[in-house]
Amino acid sequence: MDVDRPGPGEELNDGDAVTVPRQAATVIVLRGGAESLEVLLVQRNPAARFMGGAWVFPGGAVDAGEGTGEDAHRAAAVRELEEEAAIGGVDPTSLVRFSQWITPPQVKVRFDTHFFLAPAPEGAEPRVDGAECVAFGWFTPDAALAAHRAGELLLVFPTIKHLEQLSAFASAAELLAFARGREVVAVEPRVVMGGEQARILLPGEPGYDEVPATP
Repeated sequence: MDVDRPGPGEELNDGDAVTVPRQAATVIVLRGGAESLEVLLVQRNPAARFMGGAWVFPGGAVDAGEGTGEDAHRAAAVRELEEEAAIGGVDPTSLVRFSQWITPPQVKVRFDTHFFLAPAPEGAEPRVDGAECVAFGWFTPDAALAAHRAGELLLVFPTIKHLEQLSAFASAAELLAFARGREVVAVEPRVVMGGEQARILLPGEPGYDEVPATP
Protein backbone atom coordinates (compact mmCIF):
# COMPACT_ATOMS: atom_id res chain seq x y z
CA MET A 1 0.00 0.00 0.00
CA ASP A 2 1.10 3.56 -0.63
CA VAL A 3 2.40 5.19 2.54
CA ASP A 4 3.77 8.41 1.09
CA ARG A 5 0.65 9.97 -0.44
CA PRO A 6 -1.58 12.77 0.88
CA GLY A 7 -4.37 11.41 3.09
CA PRO A 8 -8.09 11.16 2.30
CA GLY A 9 -9.63 14.59 1.82
CA GLU A 10 -6.30 16.38 1.50
CA GLU A 11 -6.53 18.61 -1.57
CA LEU A 12 -3.51 20.18 -3.23
CA ASN A 13 -3.33 23.86 -4.07
CA ASP A 14 -3.99 24.62 -7.72
CA GLY A 15 -2.53 28.11 -7.60
CA ASP A 16 -0.10 30.30 -5.68
CA ALA A 17 -2.20 30.75 -2.54
CA VAL A 18 -0.72 29.20 0.59
CA THR A 19 -2.92 28.46 3.59
CA VAL A 20 -1.63 29.52 6.99
CA PRO A 21 -1.39 26.39 9.16
CA ARG A 22 -3.91 26.16 11.99
CA GLN A 23 -2.43 25.39 15.40
CA ALA A 24 -3.25 21.86 16.61
CA ALA A 25 -2.24 19.30 19.22
CA THR A 26 -2.22 15.52 19.43
CA VAL A 27 -1.73 13.05 22.29
CA ILE A 28 0.01 9.72 21.82
CA VAL A 29 -1.43 7.79 24.76
CA LEU A 30 0.85 5.00 25.99
CA ARG A 31 0.38 1.90 28.06
CA GLY A 32 2.71 -0.91 29.05
CA GLY A 33 4.94 0.78 31.63
CA ALA A 34 8.41 -0.77 31.73
CA GLU A 35 7.20 -4.03 30.17
CA SER A 36 5.80 -3.18 26.74
CA LEU A 37 4.50 -0.41 24.51
CA GLU A 38 1.02 0.04 23.11
CA VAL A 39 -0.52 3.23 21.74
CA LEU A 40 -4.13 4.34 21.44
CA LEU A 41 -5.59 4.99 17.99
CA VAL A 42 -9.11 6.21 17.21
CA GLN A 43 -10.89 5.83 13.88
CA ARG A 44 -12.36 8.95 12.34
CA ASN A 45 -15.88 8.67 10.97
CA PRO A 46 -15.63 7.25 7.42
CA ALA A 47 -18.28 9.80 6.38
CA ALA A 48 -16.01 12.72 7.32
CA ARG A 49 -14.75 14.66 4.33
CA PHE A 50 -11.30 15.15 5.87
CA MET A 51 -9.38 12.01 6.89
CA GLY A 52 -12.57 9.95 6.80
CA GLY A 53 -11.97 6.41 8.08
CA ALA A 54 -8.35 7.04 9.07
CA TRP A 55 -6.98 5.73 12.36
CA VAL A 56 -5.17 8.54 14.17
CA PHE A 57 -3.89 9.61 17.56
CA PRO A 58 -6.51 11.68 19.44
CA GLY A 59 -6.12 15.37 18.69
CA GLY A 60 -7.42 18.44 16.95
CA ALA A 61 -7.18 22.18 16.47
CA VAL A 62 -6.46 24.70 19.23
CA ASP A 63 -9.55 26.72 20.18
CA ALA A 64 -9.39 30.51 20.27
CA GLY A 65 -10.04 30.57 24.01
CA GLU A 66 -7.06 28.34 24.75
CA GLY A 67 -4.57 31.14 24.15
CA THR A 68 -1.26 30.92 22.33
CA GLY A 69 2.06 29.18 22.69
CA GLU A 70 2.84 25.83 24.25
CA ASP A 71 0.26 26.23 27.03
CA ALA A 72 -2.45 26.46 24.37
CA HIS A 73 -1.21 23.30 22.67
CA ARG A 74 -1.19 21.43 25.97
CA ALA A 75 -4.70 22.63 26.83
CA ALA A 76 -5.99 21.60 23.40
CA ALA A 77 -4.28 18.21 23.67
CA VAL A 78 -6.00 17.22 26.93
CA ARG A 79 -9.35 18.62 25.76
CA GLU A 80 -9.25 16.68 22.50
CA LEU A 81 -8.20 13.53 24.36
CA GLU A 82 -11.29 13.76 26.54
CA GLU A 83 -13.58 14.66 23.63
CA GLU A 84 -12.38 11.95 21.27
CA ALA A 85 -11.49 9.12 23.64
CA ALA A 86 -13.22 10.01 26.94
CA ILE A 87 -9.88 9.98 28.77
CA GLY A 88 -9.86 12.77 31.33
CA GLY A 89 -7.78 13.81 34.29
CA VAL A 90 -4.54 14.33 32.36
CA ASP A 91 -2.56 17.31 33.66
CA PRO A 92 -1.47 19.44 30.70
CA THR A 93 1.89 20.09 32.36
CA SER A 94 2.58 16.34 32.55
CA LEU A 95 2.49 15.91 28.78
CA VAL A 96 5.88 15.13 27.25
CA ARG A 97 6.56 17.01 24.02
CA PHE A 98 7.61 14.59 21.28
CA SER A 99 7.41 16.20 17.84
CA GLN A 100 6.01 19.00 15.70
CA TRP A 101 4.70 18.46 12.17
CA ILE A 102 3.59 21.18 9.75
CA THR A 103 1.39 20.20 6.80
CA PRO A 104 3.15 20.83 3.47
CA PRO A 105 2.42 24.23 1.92
CA GLN A 106 1.24 22.45 -1.23
CA VAL A 107 -1.83 21.16 0.69
CA LYS A 108 -4.96 23.31 1.14
CA VAL A 109 -5.91 22.28 4.70
CA ARG A 110 -2.85 22.79 6.88
CA PHE A 111 -2.03 22.24 10.55
CA ASP A 112 0.96 23.02 12.73
CA THR A 113 0.55 20.03 15.04
CA HIS A 114 2.38 19.49 18.31
CA PHE A 115 2.55 15.83 19.37
CA PHE A 116 2.72 14.95 23.07
CA LEU A 117 3.21 11.67 24.93
CA ALA A 118 1.12 10.69 27.95
CA PRO A 119 0.88 7.45 29.90
CA ALA A 120 -2.71 6.23 30.11
CA PRO A 121 -4.18 7.28 33.49
CA GLU A 122 -4.79 4.47 35.96
CA GLY A 123 -8.08 2.78 35.19
CA ALA A 124 -8.63 4.72 31.95
CA GLU A 125 -11.23 3.13 29.68
CA PRO A 126 -11.36 4.85 26.28
CA ARG A 127 -14.73 5.43 24.62
CA VAL A 128 -15.71 7.07 21.35
CA ASP A 129 -18.79 9.18 20.65
CA GLY A 130 -19.78 7.33 17.46
CA ALA A 131 -19.97 10.64 15.58
CA GLU A 132 -16.53 12.17 15.13
CA CYS A 133 -14.78 8.94 16.07
CA VAL A 134 -16.37 5.52 15.60
CA ALA A 135 -13.84 3.03 17.02
CA PHE A 136 -10.66 2.78 19.07
CA GLY A 137 -7.93 0.25 19.68
CA TRP A 138 -4.67 -0.33 21.51
CA PHE A 139 -1.87 -1.37 19.18
CA THR A 140 1.82 -2.04 19.33
CA PRO A 141 3.40 0.22 16.72
CA ASP A 142 4.50 -2.78 14.65
CA ALA A 143 1.02 -4.34 14.76
CA ALA A 144 -0.62 -1.11 13.58
CA LEU A 145 1.83 -0.80 10.70
CA ALA A 146 1.34 -4.45 9.74
CA ALA A 147 -2.44 -4.01 9.76
CA HIS A 148 -2.04 -1.00 7.49
CA ARG A 149 0.12 -2.93 5.04
CA ALA A 150 -2.51 -5.69 5.01
CA GLY A 151 -5.24 -3.18 4.16
CA GLU A 152 -6.96 -3.66 7.51
CA LEU A 153 -6.18 -0.23 9.00
CA LEU A 154 -6.16 3.09 7.14
CA LEU A 155 -3.23 5.18 8.35
CA VAL A 156 -2.08 8.56 7.06
CA PHE A 157 1.48 9.67 6.48
CA PRO A 158 2.24 11.46 9.78
CA THR A 159 0.73 8.59 11.81
CA ILE A 160 2.78 6.05 9.88
CA LYS A 161 5.99 7.97 10.39
CA HIS A 162 5.34 8.36 14.12
CA LEU A 163 4.56 4.66 14.48
CA GLU A 164 7.80 3.84 12.70
CA GLN A 165 9.66 5.98 15.24
CA LEU A 166 7.82 4.46 18.19
CA SER A 167 8.53 0.91 17.02
CA ALA A 168 12.19 1.39 18.01
CA PHE A 169 11.25 1.40 21.72
CA ALA A 170 10.65 -1.73 23.78
CA SER A 171 8.49 -0.08 26.43
CA ALA A 172 6.48 3.01 27.26
CA ALA A 173 8.98 3.86 30.01
CA GLU A 174 11.90 3.72 27.57
CA LEU A 175 10.08 5.97 25.11
CA LEU A 176 9.21 8.54 27.76
CA ALA A 177 12.80 8.63 29.05
CA PHE A 178 14.04 9.27 25.51
CA ALA A 179 11.47 11.99 24.80
CA ARG A 180 12.15 13.90 28.02
CA GLY A 181 15.68 14.63 26.84
CA ARG A 182 14.86 15.27 23.20
CA GLU A 183 15.06 18.59 21.38
CA VAL A 184 11.99 18.92 19.17
CA VAL A 185 12.61 20.32 15.69
CA ALA A 186 9.64 21.13 13.47
CA VAL A 187 9.22 18.83 10.46
CA GLU A 188 7.63 20.23 7.30
CA PRO A 189 7.21 17.62 4.56
CA ARG A 190 6.95 18.71 0.93
CA VAL A 191 4.82 17.37 -1.89
CA VAL A 192 6.34 16.45 -5.24
CA MET A 193 4.31 15.62 -8.32
CA GLY A 194 5.28 12.61 -10.44
CA GLY A 195 2.99 12.54 -13.43
CA GLU A 196 -0.50 12.53 -11.93
CA GLN A 197 0.67 11.15 -8.58
CA ALA A 198 1.63 13.26 -5.56
CA ARG A 199 4.32 12.00 -3.17
CA ILE A 200 5.42 13.33 0.20
CA LEU A 201 9.09 13.88 0.97
CA LEU A 202 10.68 14.45 4.37
CA PRO A 203 13.70 16.64 5.13
CA GLY A 204 16.86 14.78 4.17
CA GLU A 205 15.21 12.56 1.58
CA PRO A 206 16.41 12.76 -2.04
CA GLY A 207 14.61 15.51 -3.90
CA TYR A 208 13.36 17.37 -0.82
CA ASP A 209 15.53 20.43 -1.36
CA GLU A 210 14.50 20.56 -5.01
CA VAL A 211 10.85 21.17 -4.09
CA PRO A 212 9.97 24.82 -3.38
CA ALA A 213 8.82 25.49 0.18
CA THR A 214 5.80 27.26 -1.32
CA PRO A 215 3.89 26.32 -4.50
